[in-house]
Amino acid sequence: MADVKADCRAIVVAALNEFVKVKNIDAGSAVSEDAISVENPPKPEMGDIGMPMFPFAKTFRAAPPMIAAEIVKIIEANAELSSRAKAIGTFVAVGPYVNVKLDKAGAAAGLLERIAKEGEKYGQLNDAGKAHLEGRRVMVEFSSPNTNKPLHLGHMRNDALGESVSRILKKAGAEVYKVNIINNRGVHICKSMLAYKLFHEAKGDTPESLGIKGDHFVGQCYVEFDKYAKEHPEANAQAEEMLVQWEQGSDDDDLHKLWRMMNGWAIDGVKETYDRTGVSFDKLYFESETYLKGKEEIMKGLEKGIFFKADDGSVRIDVTSVTGKGKDGENQEKVLLRKDGTSVYITQDIGTAIFRHNDWAFNQMVYVVASEQNYHFKVLFYILKQLGFDWAERLYHLSYGMVNLPNGRMKSREGTVVDADDLIDSLRDDALAEIKAKGREEEVGDASAVAEKVALAALHYYLLQITPIKDMVFNPQESLSFNGNTGPYLQYMGARIASILRKADEAGAKIASAQDAAALLTAAEEWDLIKKLGDYPATIAKAAENLDASVVAAYLYDVAKLFSKFYQQCPILAAGEEKLVSARLFLAQCTLQVLKDAMQLVLVPYLDRM
Repeated sequence: MADVKADCRAIVVAALNEFVKVKNIDAGSAVSEDAISVENPPKPEMGDIGMPMFPFAKTFRAAPPMIAAEIVKIIEANAELSSRAKAIGTFVAVGPYVNVKLDKAGAAAGLLERIAKEGEKYGQLNDAGKAHLEGRRVMVEFSSPNTNKPLHLGHMRNDALGESVSRILKKAGAEVYKVNIINNRGVHICKSMLAYKLFHEAKGDTPESLGIKGDHFVGQCYVEFDKYAKEHPEANAQAEEMLVQWEQGSDDDDLHKLWRMMNGWAIDGVKETYDRTGVSFDKLYFESETYLKGKEEIMKGLEKGIFFKADDGSVRIDVTSVTGKGKDGENQEKVLLRKDGTSVYITQDIGTAIFRHNDWAFNQMVYVVASEQNYHFKVLFYILKQLGFDWAERLYHLSYGMVNLPNGRMKSREGTVVDADDLIDSLRDDALAEIKAKGREEEVGDASAVAEKVALAALHYYLLQITPIKDMVFNPQESLSFNGNTGPYLQYMGARIASILRKADEAGAKIASAQDAAALLTAAEEWDLIKKLGDYPATIAKAAENLDASVVAAYLYDVAKLFSKFYQQCPILAAGEEKLVSARLFLAQCTLQVLKDAMQLVLVPYLDRM
């Protein structure tokens, strides 16, 4: 609906500028189209498009309802504007809004023609025919697994958000570079290594010999360490000593060989899960290679007076301007280098950010990290700005809330975490059981492959439909429902449309052109669906700008519901008249195109048979 909205906005802007001239208002400058927001009126009888006049009340020194009424009068009185308006519909003043009741046939023809013409690009282009985020180069960091355990449900929310936002940004026309920092060093890694030496090394255990996926085996070692440490408190000190030995050792010593072997097991296992869930990266970074970076930049900042040396010899920065004062009322300081000159965690992140920009010159960087790190990223972004990096202005922390199961929180060291693979296996098995219970194995083809895709749709959509910042409870049973706001419901709707189009093709039915279809699609259910399809470009723009996949998820559900309503009230193959059948087939085809495109943005695999 973008072209129609753009035309309506242009007409109202022209009328507003005429209003300024006639009333001799000192507006400072001409009213621009950016000043006009376009909304959907709450009730159909009020119109199809609404433009509020609130933004002009102060400048025009007039009440918004009066401005709206005057704008409509100007449009009606001006021959050129009136002619342009009549080609679109009827402009009316409804309180503080200038609303437009569209000429449905004309508007529908334009919308449907655009969908057919742009094809897979539909949704990417703005009113001017350019990609929404043209020229934007966005690096997205997400996942960041530890090599002492497999991916779990919390990682699944992170991965879903990162991958989905990356796809949405790319759809909106941005260049996207996906990166992943593998946390492959530290005392937690040493704990799993120590457990391996204690319980497995003498036996020569490997994931292959035990028939266990590599990351699961390393995670088992981590759990074993926790149990061991409860009876042997000295174990924690031993793990810390192992870390010191690792940092002081060389690549060819036995400790580093063990470290590389166990890291390899963990990373290979995690990569299998990435492949399974459709998650991918353009580059992997490793903490073992980046943890010392940043120290040089801190020393440069110290010389420039950006940082200061505290009385205890540590290098610090005052961050009160972004964090506020502490509970004691004192200014807050962040340590960047300890008094012995060693780096801290944020020092690594400073260096890594600079290193990455040198690798791939982004003009926006998105960190997908849980909300526990809000303070960290406020401080990190502030420091990078103080260091003078202009790209630091477009650093963004995509903060998300906790995700738990109905039975409570998860703890990896105690083995109470639900591994991602196990969760997907469980969802797949339940979906397969449902397919078999309905006797659909032959109809769907490879039932196991279909069940796997249903499981991924259930998991991903459930995780993405909620605004990221909110904590959530993942309910496996709810996620698998084929009714309501779920991934499987969307898959079912896509499969239903595909089935209709297959049957039409088998019957030799023709599909109408956009112009011919629009003239016949006059039912309220048809118009509601067409309008919603027309909102796709604006939906992509909003989701990309806000980095919010839930916007696309909500849109998908609305499209699915509206198609269902249209299908119930407006028979397609049983419509009777050949031209009407063709017109409704065209609308079904357009709907499927948009559904398939949006589904892949939120990691819901498309199925043409269910």
